[in-house]
Amino acid sequence: MKTGEWRKWLAAGTGVGIEIRGDRLEAMLVRVRPWGVQVAGMLSIERFRERPAADWGAEYASFLREHGASHLAAVVLLPRHELTVRYVSLPGVSSKDLPAAVEFQLDELHPYGEEEALHGWARTLDGTGVLIGIARAELIHRYAAWFAEAGIRVAAFTFSAAVLHAATRLLTQPPEGGFLALEEGPAGLEAYGESAARPVFSAVFDLAPERAAALVQAELRLNEEGAVRRLWELLPAPAAVPEGVELGGRALLYATAMAAACPWLAVKANLLPEHQRASSSRAVYIPTLALAVLLVGALAALVAYGRIEDRRYLAALEQEIARWTPQAAEVRELEAKLEELRARRQEIYQFRLRSRADLDALLELTRLLEPPTWLASLQLSRTAVQLAGETTRGPELLRLLDRSPLFGASQFTTPMTRVAGGESFAIRAEREALVLERTP
Repeated sequence: MKTGEWRKWLAAGTGVGIEIRGDRLEAMLVRVRPWGVQVAGMLSIERFRERPAADWGAEYASFLREHGASHLAAVVLLPRHELTVRYVSLPGVSSKDLPAAVEFQLDELHPYGEEEALHGWARTLDGTGVLIGIARAELIHRYAAWFAEAGIRVAAFTFSAAVLHAATRLLTQPPEGGFLALEEGPAGLEAYGESAARPVFSAVFDLAPERAAALVQAELRLNEEGAVRRLWELLPAPAAVPEGVELGGRALLYATAMAAACPWLAVKANLLPEHQRASSSRAVYIPTLALAVLLVGALAALVAYGRIEDRRYLAALEQEIARWTPQAAEVRELEAKLEELRARRQEIYQFRLRSRADLDALLELTRLLEPPTWLASLQLSRTAVQLAGETTRGPELLRLLDRSPLFGASQFTTPMTRVAGGESFAIRAEREALVLERTP
């Protein structure tokens, strides 16, 4: 089974994603299953920067309680223009040495000068490289303080490239040969792409979509028509959406919620300091785990029962085979004897036909070679006849023999010579097969 198929059958969970969109917070709750994604609900909090954190935190808590998801810790998607995203290829670096290798690269990737910065990184799902997100420490601490004051439990601060890289591979697979996806956001046009030349590309543009697409396609070395897509085309379509919920323009929020629902299948690039990370309560999974154990036990019992029945059937089958083997051997022996008798009968019949065929050949030669032709010798075999004698009819003998249904391909074996009574000749002709191959 391919890797993508294994990932699909492991995709099961419930998660909540939060996207910071300017002065608005948007939250989405999804339930992911191998057969589809269900959007359970969505919440939009306006002017959250101006309002007391306790107020909009209470709205969020009510939203979770309404859907029975108070145990979940959220994954927060940071605005793309507020952080720097880099892809670093580190071929041949083991998992043990990877943290040191990433730290070594950060000095060159750090874009904020003397300001303190925080970063989060993780391997891409194909293991070819590392995705790194870098943001000002002051920004991360400010967001963390807001969410803590609001009473919102946060598991991760992440970025769009990480959630898109995971969500596009959760239940589906991204297009082969590379692609570019564009999405209009609060701070401009966000671009995400993948290709053989650039395994992961992420940027924000303040340009017209056509101009931005041309620049990114050149960067990704994409020339195929249809390589430019919308983000929604790369994500699995939701199987169910509550009435009144509008998903347009919220592809990033949808991808973030999917990554939150299946953290073991996501790219764990987390900029939130480790001591501030919350985790979802595990107690809610106890009934599911118990049912899963029972299901595995039932499947194991079913498999074992099937094997036991197979062994019983095989033993009964072998017993019947042993019972009927002597009779089958006798039948085969009788069939062999019968075939031998048929062959002998055919030989006898063919032998009887030979005499008849020889007599027919002699009668035909008597009819064809009328006086004044006479024979001095005649040799008759199964396939040919050889004649020698004298005649006055010369070459006409060959035509007579070839016209006969019993002879053909006649020819003189020696040149004709003149004698007292005419000419001497020696002819060889092939006999046509008149002996039947089968008994009537």
